[in-house]
Amino acid sequence: MVRIALLSNPRSTGNRAELPRIRSFCAHHPEIFHYEVEHVEQIDAALRTIARVDPRVLVINGGDGTVQATLTALYHSGLFQGSPPPVAVLPSGKTNLIALDLGASGDPIAALERVLEIAQGPIDDHIVTRELIALTSETEGANDSGLSPAAIGMFLGGAGLAETMLYCRNKIYPLGLPNWLSHALTAMAVLVSLLLGVRAAFLPQRPTPVTVSLIRQGQLQGSYSLLIVTTLRKLLLGSSIPPGAPPAGALQLMLVDQNPWALMRALVAGMFGKLGSTLVSGVHVGRGDEIRIAGDRSSVILDGELFQAGAGHSIVLRQTEPLPFVRLAA
Repeated sequence: MVRIALLSNPRSTGNRAELPRIRSFCAHHPEIFHYEVEHVEQIDAALRTIARVDPRVLVINGGDGTVQATLTALYHSGLFQGSPPPVAVLPSGKTNLIALDLGASGDPIAALERVLEIAQGPIDDHIVTRELIALTSETEGANDSGLSPAAIGMFLGGAGLAETMLYCRNKIYPLGLPNWLSHALTAMAVLVSLLLGVRAAFLPQRPTPVTVSLIRQGQLQGSYSLLIVTTLRKLLLGSSIPPGAPPAGALQLMLVDQNPWALMRALVAGMFGKLGSTLVSGVHVGRGDEIRIAGDRSSVILDGELFQAGAGHSIVLRQTEPLPFVRLAA
């Protein structure tokens, strides 16, 4: 009996070293159905095959971009009768934000062993639900969608954060440095750019002004060093949503003004777990079920994938119905 369907992307950073171990592990566990894809375009076909084996848990073995593509295909496919199986995510990419939120970190084999253990017994106590972000592009003042079907994900970065992520991906990662060093160098470059106001080809681009509308809660306009929208429980800057907060499915928005002092205040508030629970000058936090982002060059990154909307178009984010996930940590 198939307990787990494992969908692997061999091109994910972690898989370049770990995939032989994962293949060996699966070979010794016939209750795991292992399907590998070389390109995201193959994920639809993979899910059609996986639906036929009817697994108890669908495990995604790839980076955040692989997770985003799989969630998009899963959400739109309708392949699974009733509801899709709960999803688990192995820590196999460079950032692993989604895997970390679901309690998976460190060795992907250890995480896979834990998923298998859970799948062999009652799994209800390990199920959590997350509403997802549905991203489309719409012409201002109209209702036509420029991205159909919607792209689905769980973490979106925009404004200065999008420029920082692109800088790290295009300038720093190609150097072949360890992840922690790559991220440290990126953070230093961002701070130099903010503190000194320097513009150079070897530094991240400065963000262009954007207008962010939280439907029914007003509008913010300006330049921001951080723009985050997520349905994850654990946020950046060391903060998280307290247990008594409203349901996790609401879109959570955080904006940090484009100046070093606002960013430092946000970092300090995050370190002490105060971000979102107390007012911090230059930091804007909100929740809602629809968010619109507009600007002359609106670029956002949804779980590792870049989306852009030109002048006259808005990036529209809406929450979806909840999807079940497997949480590995207690």
